Amino acid sequence: MSPPPDLDLGELLRATAGGDQQAFALLYDSTGARVHGLVVRILRDHAQAEEVTQEVYLQVWRTASSFDPTRGSARSWLLTLAHRRAVDRVRSAQAQSDRDQAYESRHDRPAPDPTAEEVEHRMQGQAVRSAVQELGPPHQEALELAYFEGLTHREVSERLGVPLGTAKTRIRDGLRRLRDQMGGRA
Repeated sequence: MSPPPDLDLGELLRATAGGDQQAFALLYDSTGARVHGLVVRILRDHAQAEEVTQEVYLQVWRTASSFDPTRGSARSWLLTLAHRRAVDRVRSAQAQSDRDQAYESRHDRPAPDPTAEEVEHRMQGQAVRSAVQELGPPHQEALELAYFEGLTHREVSERLGVPLGTAKTRIRDGLRRLRDQMGGRA
């Protein structure tokens, strides 16, 4: 049975707000197809669109009293509810997808291999030590004292018997030469 064409949706909403089930049924019959069509266009999934349409009419049943005819038509109020609910569903689905991808990216990594990491660390250390040996005495001594023995610049200058600025220059220049020698890996 189709609703009468001269039906006032605002009156049906007011009656629905009062708990009139017949008015609610007439409201649904006269607007359900349009509301569902809007939701389908937004969601592009008929099963989800049916769920959202049901949620919209549940919201109408519960909040019909919030309809204010001075702010717009009953049809626009219904379609606004439907649009908002459908967009919320899209956003929720996107957020869930983002969370799933983030979880998978964190948990799909292979477990770190401590043995392989230790071997790689030692090989890098050996490469650096060999490269430092090839630098020559002034830079080699400064870098060994600063990095292998952990001395400060002031302590390096005292140990080598050179001014502080000279010690800093030897360390800086030694690091540059080391970087160039190792092909930018240091």
